[in-house]
Amino acid sequence: MPDPRPPHQELKASPGPAGEAFPSRAPGTRDAAAGHHRERRHTAPSRAGRNLPAAVGVAVVLIGTLLVGLFVQPVVLALFAGTAAGIGVWEVGRSLRYRGISIPRVPAVTAGVLMPLAAFAGGGEALMMAVVVGLTLVIVWRALGERDGMILSIMGSVFALVWVGFLLSIALLLYHTDGGALKVLTVILLAVGSDTCGYAVGVVWGRHPMAPRISPKKSWEGFAGSLGGSVVIGILCAVLLLDHAWWEGAVLAVALVLAATLGDFSESMVKRELGIKDMGTLLPGHGGVMDRIDSILFAVPAGYLLFELFAASA
Repeated sequence: MPDPRPPHQELKASPGPAGEAFPSRAPGTRDAAAGHHRERRHTAPSRAGRNLPAAVGVAVVLIGTLLVGLFVQPVVLALFAGTAAGIGVWEVGRSLRYRGISIPRVPAVTAGVLMPLAAFAGGGEALMMAVVVGLTLVIVWRALGERDGMILSIMGSVFALVWVGFLLSIALLLYHTDGGALKVLTVILLAVGSDTCGYAVGVVWGRHPMAPRISPKKSWEGFAGSLGGSVVIGILCAVLLLDHAWWEGAVLAVALVLAATLGDFSESMVKRELGIKDMGTLLPGHGGVMDRIDSILFAVPAGYLLFELFAASA
């Protein structure tokens, strides 16, 4: 029987200074609260709120697994993508409960896992078949349940599966193209490089928010850092890994920075609408899986399209 209680939700309160929200407290607890606040401030790992040692350790494990899948044992890549898609769909479904939208997570997560596996095993046709079968399974499962909220439940499931399962599966389609392993690696490096360079520059020099109502911490200075760092990475990857012209690497970098930023903003809009800070807490220092792959989800189809255009013009 599913747990009827909603997951832990952010406290809602009147905004205090600088837009921070503070829960109300009873008289006489000021000293204890102040002490607790000092303790939390003392243990804060960085200005941006990340536990950097944990974040670096998790990143090393994830990158190592990706490299093994790309260049040693391809089935690891398929399982890695399927696991990420399944967890991502579960996190989206869990988050949607904050707005009273309950998706059938068993069939939705199953479909999310199967999409990358289908793309790896049978290419685009198998992926589309997995999408049709997965959505049909979700609709039938939900149709046999309660009538209340049925439409929102199905629409939420479609949203989660397309956003996470389908977009991530395109990476497996890219893998099966000529030189696909290096292309996937380039796209991942550019997406991660965009996040990392933007984070580093934004923490130090960020002063002007790009979209304060959506993501207050993302600044124009950080975006410039993402763009500059990614162009360097893109040119190096094009020349050293892909044997492409340097300008193709620069074009790829600019396009993927735009796509990655759009992906980041998209998740921020969802989280702000739902009133949550992170989609999950599975990855120490990173939040949930969705908090880690949000930019990759949009960068992958953009990279696939550009590589196809480069190949057609060659």
